[in-house]
Amino acid sequence: MTPPVLLLLAAFDGDWQAYEAELYRIFLNEIAQARLQFRGWPVNCRRIPEAHGRWASFWHLVQEGPIEDDRLPDLRRCERIRWVRWMIENAVTHPEIDEWEEIRGNAVDKLLWYREEYLVVLAQRRDYWLLKTAYCTTQRGRIAKKRRERDAYLAKIKKGAQNN
Repeated sequence: MTPPVLLLLAAFDGDWQAYEAELYRIFLNEIAQARLQFRGWPVNCRRIPEAHGRWASFWHLVQEGPIEDDRLPDLRRCERIRWVRWMIENAVTHPEIDEWEEIRGNAVDKLLWYREEYLVVLAQRRDYWLLKTAYCTTQRGRIAKKRRERDAYLAKIKKGAQNN
C-alpha cells in the first residue's frame, strides 16, 4: 500500500488561494473532523490559536519555521497533507512506517516515519493523541538524528523483550 498521490500546486494553475482552500478543506474533512484513531485513542487537532480563520494544527502541517508568526508555506508539506491520515491509519501494520517514542520530561511524543522521508508527530495526552506536526525529513543532519533516536528506542524495546 502506498501513500495518497501528492496534491500539487500546479493542479490549481499556481493559484495559491485556491490551493490553500483545498488544503484546509482536506485538513478539516480528512483529519481534524474525521474521528481518526491511533492505537485505540482519538487523534485531536489544536484549533486555537486560529490564524486567518484556520486551525493552529493546519498551519503546522503546511508551514515551516521556528517562530509562529513568521512561518512560511512549505510546498512539500502541503503536497503530502493526505499522508497524515494515511500514516496514522496504517502505522501499526505498514512495514515502511517506523514508530517510536520520544520522552522529554513528562511529555511523550509518538513518531511515525515513512521511509525516512515524512514524519508525523503525535503527543500523548491523558486519553487522546494530539497531532502536533508533520514534515518532510530532507536535511541529512535531521535524518541522522531521527535514525539514532529511532534505533536507540527500538534497541531498548528489543532488549526489554529478550529479558522477559
